[in-house]
Formats: sequence, C-alpha cells, structure tokens
Amino acid sequence: MDALAPLIVAVTGLPALGIAARFARADNAHDRGTALRWALIALSIFAGAVGLYFAGGSRGAATAVVVAMVVAVNALAVSMVLHLRRGNPDAGR
Repeated sequence: MDALAPLIVAVTGLPALGIAARFARADNAHDRGTALRWALIALSIFAGAVGLYFAGGSRGAATAVVVAMVVAVNALAVSMVLHLRRGNPDAGR
C-alpha cells in the first residue's frame, strides 16, 4: 500500500511523455526543443515518484521530495513558456 501514492504520481507524468513524443516527430528545431522540455517535465515527475517511494513513511522526506518536484516542474514550465514565446523562426511570420 505504500507504493500507491508514488504510482499515482508516476501515472500523472505519462501525458507529458506522450506530448513529448508527439513534438519529437517534428522536423524543426523549435518543436524538438518543446519536446525536450516536455520530456524533462515527465522525467522530473518520474524522479519525484521514485523519491516518494524511497521516502517511505517519513513525512519530512516526502515533503522535501514533493517540494523539489514542484520547483523542478515549475522551472521547466517557465522555460517552456519562454521557449514558446520566442516562436518558431522557421515559420516566417
């Protein structure tokens, strides 16, 4: 039963991985950069799930893992927003 919360957290990272796979098929560098950011978000969620699993019943360790995961995901989200605002130079506005 201790693995239920980490499993749920890991499952929430799967959509980000699917979006990364979708963008990775593109032929331009901008979409591949977007795919990289989505893949890193999924990786940080998966790492957070592993950290929660190893934190076990320790409330302090679990809190530290969740805070680190939230900071990593939000930093990557800001990176993605800035990347998307830069736009695709190949599109030729």
